Amino acid sequence: MKRLRLVVVGAGVVGFSTAVCIAEALPLCSVTLLSEKFSPDTTSDGAAGILFAAEFPDVPLERQRRWFKDSFDHLLAIAQSQHAPDAGVMLSSGCQIFKEVPANKTPFWSDLVIGFRIMADGELKRFPDHKFGQAFTSIKCECSSYLPWLEKRFREAGGQVEQRKVNSLQELSDGFDLIVNCSGLGSKELVGDAGVYPVRGQVLQVEAPWLNHFIRDGDGKTYIYPGIHSVTIGGTRQEGDWRLHVDKGDTQNILERCARLEPSLKKAKVLSEWVGLRPSRRNPRVERERVQLQGCMVPVVHNYGHGGWGVTIAWGTALDALELVRKCIQEMPQKAKL
Repeated sequence: MKRLRLVVVGAGVVGFSTAVCIAEALPLCSVTLLSEKFSPDTTSDGAAGILFAAEFPDVPLERQRRWFKDSFDHLLAIAQSQHAPDAGVMLSSGCQIFKEVPANKTPFWSDLVIGFRIMADGELKRFPDHKFGQAFTSIKCECSSYLPWLEKRFREAGGQVEQRKVNSLQELSDGFDLIVNCSGLGSKELVGDAGVYPVRGQVLQVEAPWLNHFIRDGDGKTYIYPGIHSVTIGGTRQEGDWRLHVDKGDTQNILERCARLEPSLKKAKVLSEWVGLRPSRRNPRVERERVQLQGCMVPVVHNYGHGGWGVTIAWGTALDALELVRKCIQEMPQKAKL
């Protein structure tokens, strides 16, 4: 009996989450993951990886809540297990502060994180430029550990991994019955999606073991995230900017902005600087289509365009992608499944 052959394109947090979900749920399928780059060279590797979300304009809020909740519950279970150190997943408490009171004081995810509350005036005194704040406990997921951990889990579920650049879907049509596209920014070329664009992010890793709580400015540009081995500080949100080299001006600006929120950072040693391009889109694309490849109609499931929220919703969108894969398989002619 011929096994159904599935391929997942992309080895970032979305690609590996999707591959693991499919391989574990559909053991009768052969699942291969292809990517040009793997950890530590993916965009996900540099992500600060704290879970909270922005609202996407055209995705039903209930679906966004489900993406967030499924991801949070998945990572919380890891954080509270023996796997936490290997997977790079930890609980993280802190605050998000705003220079002006936001229109929506309680975001859609406020009841999905732990202990969400509005900060008291006394707590805000240390941030004189800010008028409003939210305190809560979330999860930090460090992809430099999490991606290799997911890869191991994928291989244990029978998945195969191959390093290779995929230039077009055409070249996959011979070897696979179903394609899952998690190529992030690569989808601009791979599937001709003109709606995908880069948002350049630059961050620093600093040595500041005395810091235990995260601080994020509500504008999303300035943040301090203590991690397992170092503190991630940032950042930049430069739309349409493809530069991958470190900008010393940005580095200086990040250090100054973060030190205004946390003066002790002036004593922190800079360990490394990193630049990545967030794969942004007006809304993530989590849907299926049938594409004509080499004269055959091949089902393609898309899961990309998460922008700066990949770690936050990867597992949730992966579960959605898995359901789309199931539907594709159910609709295949019986001979294709044999």
